[in-house]
Amino acid sequence: MATLKLAIGNKNYSSWSLRPWLALRASDIPFEETVIPLYTDNPADKQRILSFSRAGKVPVLVDGDITVWDSLAIIEYVAERYPDKKLWPDDVAARAHARSVCAEMHSGFMALRNECGMNLHRPERPVTLSADALANIARVQEIWRECRERYGAKGPFLFGGFGAADAMYAPVVHRFRTYAVNVGPEARVYMETMMALPAFQEWTRDGLAETILIDRFETV
Repeated sequence: MATLKLAIGNKNYSSWSLRPWLALRASDIPFEETVIPLYTDNPADKQRILSFSRAGKVPVLVDGDITVWDSLAIIEYVAERYPDKKLWPDDVAARAHARSVCAEMHSGFMALRNECGMNLHRPERPVTLSADALANIARVQEIWRECRERYGAKGPFLFGGFGAADAMYAPVVHRFRTYAVNVGPEARVYMETMMALPAFQEWTRDGLAETILIDRFETV
């Protein structure tokens, strides 16, 4: 069986790369990672990304002759490839719920993303946020609270055991921490669960060890 290959961006900044990387690592699925620095002036870096996918963006998963780009598409593919890892809940209703909150994360929360970009080595401090970003924060907490209320008896993650939804919301945990977002007790417990996950800690350590700075992300 060919080894999966995952091309990702800087671990300090690339929230979209974190999502499939965490889904793979936390599920003990072996893969080779290639880190390609983003937003550099080096044409070779852009060419390396294009060598993985003509979309010109990361993350990209390569499985033999199959190439999958886009974070959620990669997670969906991995879930089909390794059904025993249970990235989606077995129950049809819970699975529909999980897919819905993943899709909402994938396509929404633009204000939160724009105003609180992922930057692991940023000193923890709050910023003044727009009404839209505050609404995004409230909605994320609502999602987490509802998932934990419904499925918390099965385990400490959003749908009991670690799964796709946790991978999709992992960057938000970093954002809430870095920007010192005031969250409720349920969200705080879930954040602590995620931050205690060994794979989450591994990504964090690697990101903090990076020395490349991207100016556009260092102004907030």
